[in-house]
Amino acid sequence: MYAERKAFYQQIETERKSKVLAYVTGDRPGLETQIHHEVLDHMADHLDTFGLPEKISLIIYSRGGSTLAGWSIANLIRQFCKKFEVIVPGKAHSAATLIALAGETIVMTKQATLGPIDPSTNSPLNPQVPGGAVNARLPVSVEEVIGYLELAKNQAQLKGKDALASAFLKLADQIHPISLGSVYRARTQIKMLAKRLLSNHMKNQKDVERVVSFVCSESGSHDYAIFRREAKEELKLPIEKPTQEVYDNVLKPLHVDIRAELKLNERFDHGLFLGNQNQAPYSFKRGLIESITGGQHAFTSEGTITKKTAQVPPGVLVVTGFEDQRTFEAWKYTPPNAP
Repeated sequence: MYAERKAFYQQIETERKSKVLAYVTGDRPGLETQIHHEVLDHMADHLDTFGLPEKISLIIYSRGGSTLAGWSIANLIRQFCKKFEVIVPGKAHSAATLIALAGETIVMTKQATLGPIDPSTNSPLNPQVPGGAVNARLPVSVEEVIGYLELAKNQAQLKGKDALASAFLKLADQIHPISLGSVYRARTQIKMLAKRLLSNHMKNQKDVERVVSFVCSESGSHDYAIFRREAKEELKLPIEKPTQEVYDNVLKPLHVDIRAELKLNERFDHGLFLGNQNQAPYSFKRGLIESITGGQHAFTSEGTITKKTAQVPPGVLVVTGFEDQRTFEAWKYTPPNAP
């Protein structure tokens, strides 16, 4: 809980000689959240309480989200300090990796991972979710589109140029050309953003280009995990490992506490949640922004889940689905000195 985690943040501030800001987007299956522009004002509220420190340490746990939001978060924090470092106790993938690249130092635990910056574009023109609501659209992965086109190029070498044109037309039949244009623009954009963030503290441009090429295209899969050793030895990122004492007594229990409060290891299942009940209220924390002086902002969803049944002869009730009547979804604020 936040009241207990403040003690961990204080220990990190003493150890790192910095001010600590924590940002978590939950990846509980069924209740995932993502990095989003809406957090910027809340983060600014926390940063305003820091008093322009020499250094800020951002503790981040996230599977990713909007790359432009990641870019904005990194630059926002840098406005409030001279030195910026990122602490990764677990996952910092996609847009969270982009944020990490802005740090002069990236502190990673043994299990911490970065990942490829492979955004997905979302647009009303994207393909419809099969069997989903009318407005439900599939995100289009930048690297999956590029992978398909690379496959088409290889086939074209065997079958001639007409094969490439045919492959592109088939792709355009499934994904609107404007959406494909967004994919191309997004790929160009993430490379530019990553290069600019790295160039603030990495002076060897060959090292910058190597990192950008790897995290933006060469890693090959969105699920590729970049552990501490590879990040330091292969990519030459400014990686630092915490002392065993700090890991055992601060970072590990901090991560475990956040994981427990957001139930990150528990898949959300409507049936399991209700059990023998036909209806029950819920309140789930799905994301966190925390600091000692700024309090806690918790992205919270609240509502009621109702079991839907139908009577099947001879008088047997069969569960046909669940209704989620959501009544609240926003950031809830807890002051720093709240009990």
